[in-house]
Amino acid sequence: MITSPFTIILSDLEQATLQRLACSARAEHRAVLRARIVLAAAQGALNATIAAETGLHIDTVRKWRRRFCQQRLPGLTDRRRSGRPGTFTSVQVAEVKQLACTLPAETGVALSRWSSTDLAGEAVRREVATSISASTIRRWLRCDAIKPWQHRSWIFPRDPDFATKAARVLDLYARTDDGEPLGPNDYVISADEKSQLQALRRKHPGLPPGPGRPRRVEFEYVRGGTLAYMAAYDVHRAQVFGQIAPKTGIEPFTNLVAEVMTTEPYASADRVFWVVDNGSSHHGWRSIQRMEKAWPNATLVHLPVHASWLNQIEIYFSILQRKAITPGDFADLDALAERVLAFQDRYNATAEPFDWRYTRNDLNAFLTRLAAA
Repeated sequence: MITSPFTIILSDLEQATLQRLACSARAEHRAVLRARIVLAAAQGALNATIAAETGLHIDTVRKWRRRFCQQRLPGLTDRRRSGRPGTFTSVQVAEVKQLACTLPAETGVALSRWSSTDLAGEAVRREVATSISASTIRRWLRCDAIKPWQHRSWIFPRDPDFATKAARVLDLYARTDDGEPLGPNDYVISADEKSQLQALRRKHPGLPPGPGRPRRVEFEYVRGGTLAYMAAYDVHRAQVFGQIAPKTGIEPFTNLVAEVMTTEPYASADRVFWVVDNGSSHHGWRSIQRMEKAWPNATLVHLPVHASWLNQIEIYFSILQRKAITPGDFADLDALAERVLAFQDRYNATAEPFDWRYTRNDLNAFLTRLAAA
């Protein structure tokens, strides 16, 4: 029998590591075999004996014995392989990605968006490749995070004074106005209306949740009419004032303003800034004049068009919708109104100001990116 020139002497750490790997039930089988080869070689076993015991070819035993002697434990891992030569060129990959970033309708294809299967078929039709699979397309697009089958809605700012109007509102949230800090007797109110709240009555009572079963809500319902919820939110004191009305309009909004402005500390405030969108209840210069005439210490501040995302009352409306209305099951409009106002009281009992972090600097950065797009 020929003795191997590669004599193995293990350190305590190597011995423990190889023993653990050789007995592992979760490690890869090839890793377990390599550990057993080295352990047997360290005990003086010949390559032929180790091959017979492990069922491997003697050349395989020689390989891993030699690799361990030369590189120790790192030598037992597989070396990086070049893999099979690529089937497609970088130009073909780039052409498919360019196609994925193009709207189908712009290329004469009767689709609103691409799927990986559609892209594969179009690539073949355009002779980018003779054949290509949808899975290959997905793999290429995944590398650059391109997902043409998804879409996200957005509204491009159309207000010519978008930056000026939005910046003033953000400054008010940060308790400044025209470069000067707000005083202790100045307040900022965010107001709007949540219209078309439906009193939906389910045709069968809902079932409560149970072990392994979510709450069940009847799919069919009867419409019980709609109502509007007018609300005003003190941005810095986190208090909500609200009223129920049959529908939105100037009169319901005026009533809400009167409720707030006749309540302390707003009744004796130096200034009360009302941040509103451009809804019909408070639109244009006439709404500003009405506010100033009725309440001299109140100032109506309009957001830019399509910028309700800057109105903090919308955050409260979202909370109201999730926690008190959805999924709806109300006997009538009175029950819906009672729920909305009861939730308002519950919210006010523990509310804290929203952690608003979007500032004038963020707005400027957004507008800069938009201009460069």
